[in-house]
Amino acid sequence: MEGQSIPMEAPGARKIRINRLTLSDISRALSRGAADFAATPRFGLFFGAIYALGGVFILYALTLSSMPWMIIPVAIGFPLIGPFVAVGLYEISRRREQGLPISWSGVLTEVFRQRERQLSWMAFVVLFIFWVWIYQVRLLFALFLGYKAPAELDALVLTIVTTTQGILFLGVGTIVGGVLATLLFSVTVIAMPLLLDHEIDFVTAMITSVRTVIENPAPMLGFGFIVGALAVAAMLPAFLGLLVVLPILGHATWHLYRSAVQISEK
Repeated sequence: MEGQSIPMEAPGARKIRINRLTLSDISRALSRGAADFAATPRFGLFFGAIYALGGVFILYALTLSSMPWMIIPVAIGFPLIGPFVAVGLYEISRRREQGLPISWSGVLTEVFRQRERQLSWMAFVVLFIFWVWIYQVRLLFALFLGYKAPAELDALVLTIVTTTQGILFLGVGTIVGGVLATLLFSVTVIAMPLLLDHEIDFVTAMITSVRTVIENPAPMLGFGFIVGALAVAAMLPAFLGLLVVLPILGHATWHLYRSAVQISEK
């Protein structure tokens, strides 16, 4: 991490400084994230299982509802809600960093306490962007494939990758999805751990997060690409890879936040 930082005034009596990051900060955050998971595997597997089981339940519900065509966009968009699920992992990393005891009661109590804090508003932001992702997929599906799309999942995949309409749907959907994923990553990657760590309003937290990405585009977007690629790869074996990948990425996000932002009294 370089010595330069960008000051930013926050409401109240705090001053936020955004540090300059390098790619070595990303590597260090991932290494520390893996170390946190190795030191507290029970907690990591617990929160990873919640995320994985949620994905399995959604896909099962779509199958029962005779909407298999929604499985692909939901599976791709599902990692968008990962930052909110990772709140418990941030708390574990915070406790390890400060030398505090790590217990189920302590961690879960802090997680549930977020309902009364600004972090609860971030949940609406995350879920809204996820809803926009699903809506735009349905819109593009209707525009490019319409009533010609087969109902069976395997036939749908074949149609998408072998027809002109399907390839256009895939291309436009990928671009729009990439924009939404970048937007959500930018407003949450620093905001989520910041709101857990400090009493600050969620708008300021989101602005801080976006400013961090703007001031450090290469390392932050590089981290975002790693998160997205690992999350998608971890979903392929029936979401089982998320049991390990999500905890490591959650812990790593906390350490990246600690490298990126400094908050002090004015």
